[in-house]
Amino acid sequence: MSIAQTVLKAEKITKQVSSPEGTLTILAAVDLNIDAGETVAIVGASGAGKSTLLALLAGLDEPSNGRIWLNGAELTALDEDGRAAVRAQHVGFVFQSFHLVPSLTAIENVMLPLELAGKPRAREAAAEVLAKVGLTPRREHYPRQLSGGEQQRVAIARAFVTEPALLFADEPTGNLDSVTGERIIDLLFELNRGSKTTLVVVTHDSKIAQRCGRTIRIDAGKVVV
Repeated sequence: MSIAQTVLKAEKITKQVSSPEGTLTILAAVDLNIDAGETVAIVGASGAGKSTLLALLAGLDEPSNGRIWLNGAELTALDEDGRAAVRAQHVGFVFQSFHLVPSLTAIENVMLPLELAGKPRAREAAAEVLAKVGLTPRREHYPRQLSGGEQQRVAIARAFVTEPALLFADEPTGNLDSVTGERIIDLLFELNRGSKTTLVVVTHDSKIAQRCGRTIRIDAGKVVV
C-alpha cells in the first residue's frame, strides 16, 4: 500500500460475536481505502455495523478476520498497548456523548491528551484551540457548567489539539438539538479545512453526509455501492 497517500486501509475485515442464537456476523469482508485529507461519511441504518466499523478502523476493537493499517501501522498486528500508542500518536475522537472528564475544567480536558503524550506547552496549545472553538470565556468551567453544545466544542478542541492524522466522529450531533448540531458540524468542517486531518464521520444525518467528499454505505454488515 502507498503509505504516503493511503491513511487508512482495511482488507476483508470481518467481525463476529457470540450470542444465544449462535454466531452473529456484524461486518462481513469489508474492504476500504481512505486517502490523506479526505472527508468520508459512513452511513447506514441503525444496527448496520457503522459504529463497529469505526471502532475497528480506530483500533478500539479487533476484527475476527482481516487486516487494518492506520497511517502505515498495521493495527491488526499489534496488541492492545500497541494499538493505544498508534491512537495516541495519530488519532482524535469526537463521540456522541462527549466523554469529557467531569472533574477537569474545559482547558484541562483539552490539555489531557497532550499531557499524556508528554508534549510541552500543553496549556498554551489547549488555550489556542479553545479560542478557535469560541470557548475562551468558558475555559475554566467544568463540564457540568457547560451546555451540550459547549461540551461538544470542548470535545472537538480536545480531538484537534494533538493535530491528528485521522479524526473519527461517531454521531457527533446525536445528543444535540438541530440548531446546535448544525453549528457543531460547521465547526468540525471548518477546523478540518484548517488542518491536514482526514475526517471519518459515522452519521445517520444525510446533511452531514452530503458535506463529506465521499460516502460509504453499510448495509447488513457489508459495504454497498
